[in-house]
Amino acid sequence: MNLSTLRAPRKSSENRKRVGRGMGSGMGKTSTRGHKGQRSRSGSRSMRGFEGGQMPLHRRLPKRGFTNIFRVEYEVVNLEKLASLSAKGEITPEVLRKAGMVSSKKALVKVLGQGELSKAVTVHAHKFSKSAQEKIEKAGGKIQVL
Repeated sequence: MNLSTLRAPRKSSENRKRVGRGMGSGMGKTSTRGHKGQRSRSGSRSMRGFEGGQMPLHRRLPKRGFTNIFRVEYEVVNLEKLASLSAKGEITPEVLRKAGMVSSKKALVKVLGQGELSKAVTVHAHKFSKSAQEKIEKAGGKIQVL
């Protein structure tokens, strides 16, 4: 490709449709809206999802499931990831956030037991699985529930 082979994209040089500019334009009189009817009127817009009186799709489909508004979401961190931070001695959610293991400051952290710990560390988190708790204490560390 070089400058001599460049071409404008298709339809880029077409003029936009100017409606209601006289009979000579081919879009005069009804301005491409046809005769009468709801869509020919000014200010005509039906509600979103309206299908001309037919039962709309969002009402034809069955309702499924249930959304628990009291659901608490935890960000999960495994022991194998904590092992790389074990040089710090104390692991808090702020340390995890700086290391990029937790996305936000407000995130609740749950520690899971996949992997092994070699050093004794104190881990501060909002929740621990039983296996994670056992492995941390077996390595000589402590857990601190926030």
